[in-house]
Amino acid sequence: MKSRYPSRRPLVRLGLIGLLLPAALGSAAQAPTSADVVENESEDEITAIVPLDEQASRSAIVSREDAVKPQPRVPGQDKPLASTFDVTLLEAMAQDLVANQRVPGLAMAIVHKGQILSARGYGITDVKAAEPVDAHTVFRLASLSKSFAGTVTGMLVSEGALRWDSHIVDYLPSLRFSDPLAAQQLTVADVLSHRVGLGRNTYDRDIERNADYHDLVQRLAAAPMSCQPGNCYAYQNVAFSLVGDVVFATSGQFFSEAVSRRIFKPLGMNDASYGLDGIQASTRWAKPHVRAGGGWTSLMPKPTYYRLAPAAGVNASISDMAQWLVAQTGHRPDVLPAPLLATLQAPIVGTPPEMRNSSWRRDRLDAAGYGLGWRVYDYAGQRVVFHGGAVQGYRGLMAMIPDRDFGMVVLWNSESSLPSGLLPTILDRAIGLPPQRWLDVDPNLETLHAQRTHAPASTPSSGSTTHRAAATPE
Repeated sequence: MKSRYPSRRPLVRLGLIGLLLPAALGSAAQAPTSADVVENESEDEITAIVPLDEQASRSAIVSREDAVKPQPRVPGQDKPLASTFDVTLLEAMAQDLVANQRVPGLAMAIVHKGQILSARGYGITDVKAAEPVDAHTVFRLASLSKSFAGTVTGMLVSEGALRWDSHIVDYLPSLRFSDPLAAQQLTVADVLSHRVGLGRNTYDRDIERNADYHDLVQRLAAAPMSCQPGNCYAYQNVAFSLVGDVVFATSGQFFSEAVSRRIFKPLGMNDASYGLDGIQASTRWAKPHVRAGGGWTSLMPKPTYYRLAPAAGVNASISDMAQWLVAQTGHRPDVLPAPLLATLQAPIVGTPPEMRNSSWRRDRLDAAGYGLGWRVYDYAGQRVVFHGGAVQGYRGLMAMIPDRDFGMVVLWNSESSLPSGLLPTILDRAIGLPPQRWLDVDPNLETLHAQRTHAPASTPSSGSTTHRAAATPE
């Protein structure tokens, strides 16, 4: 694909996954081997892994050397944010989205260099019993949960408790696929990077019909195979959750307990939990909303995808997610060391069909791939680590620009697509790209904001729902 940004340094294509194992197995944080949905995947396709020598005409994200041995970010060598980046303007945009209940409730966090520039709530938790969304209002994360699954697994790899190339059947001996050899070949890295070999979203419809996870794992023996494990990409939720069985067998802790002990508690994610019981026990939580006539109506959350804890089980507030951003951008090495983050956030398999899933992807992405619980994009010449999530009545987006030590997350409690435009709006402004109208907010908002305030970008705005805090000390 010809670059739309000719001034950028050319990016080298994705390496063959088979190159990853030999160079990586000696490292503690090894590079890995070659209706109601949790993430919108309607245009995602089964994508074959293309050998390195056959990718000459394809865009890429990382060099061959980086793919073999992911390199941690070097502190002090990050590019600055664009001089015009203005947090208070972005907060005003978020506030405009909840005006007149276009979106019932929303929360947004922005971090830079380990500092939380903003972590705020906007709008209300429930149209039937309105309370303001604040920094500690809990949302359902849906597929944003996958980053926690990849990370807790990586922590066990770093400790030597298992390997990325460990076989799933070593921990789940009863696993069977329609191809008798396939289950024997499936590795931990294959599961976390959606290279299981099954068709896209296998048995998700059954989960939506209240099927039991363990029953569906047994039924994988009858599911059609699209390729051998490790040889193609197709997004999964049921099969992705096999990693929970591995974590249990390896650590002796239930998956949710392992994440709580290893991630939530050390990072001070005090509002975070797993499952329907977890969100309902929260002091304040945002109810899911669906369209009703000309407005919104709130519902009780469905338990369905909560049954897939690794794929979609986490609940968290925007205060929690700000701490997650701080850690994932490298500022909590006591919990998440840099070599582990580099491994988790390195692309393993290309996912080019995803580049046409939305207007900002079509315009901004020159390459797309998947790592270990994270998507990785070439966004206008910048490497962006990303994930989205969606279940009935909840949506969320999270993205980081490693080279600028920057991260952002947006959560909202409705099926509206409007807040999705915050992501490219924020990324463009962080990078310094010319403004583009990704977001349906008052076109005069920027002018009005400039007239009201000349405060620096990191200056806190007023309001009882504002929460800003320094990063937890390293």
